[in-house]
Amino acid sequence: MIRAFRWDDYDSVAAVWVAAGADVLPRPELEQKLTRDPELFLVAVAESGITGAILGTWDGRRGWIFRLAVDPAHRRQGIATDLVHELEQRFSALGCPRINLLVLPHNEAGLRFWQELGYLPAPDILCTKPLPQQSPVAHHSPDESHATGPQRRPQS
Repeated sequence: MIRAFRWDDYDSVAAVWVAAGADVLPRPELEQKLTRDPELFLVAVAESGITGAILGTWDGRRGWIFRLAVDPAHRRQGIATDLVHELEQRFSALGCPRINLLVLPHNEAGLRFWQELGYLPAPDILCTKPLPQQSPVAHHSPDESHATGPQRRPQS
């Protein structure tokens, strides 16, 4: 069964990430991510517990897939494909026209998997810049009055 992540899944998902050789996403970072599109973080559940996970994000323009992982003891059962297909359906329901993902250069098996599902390599080059850690800033709605330009004087 594929369903949305729940917080009581966290330790099991972390165990899947570790078993699959992936870094564990820290709780604070995941909490911040889940304030947006929580329905795009999916888990595969079997009688034995969580067997896989996939994290999707939607920026209103593109969907992104991150952290697809399946417990090695449960691989080759279609779990990864099922997770991807469910996430694709959810992206489609949001009106997402394209999905992007990153594959590490040494991950040849991963690249083959994604290509079998129709994902094609692009010549883009990933650039990244870590930012200093700060507390999240509250976002203001567009109707809040924050002067950003010259103030107009009332005409007399």
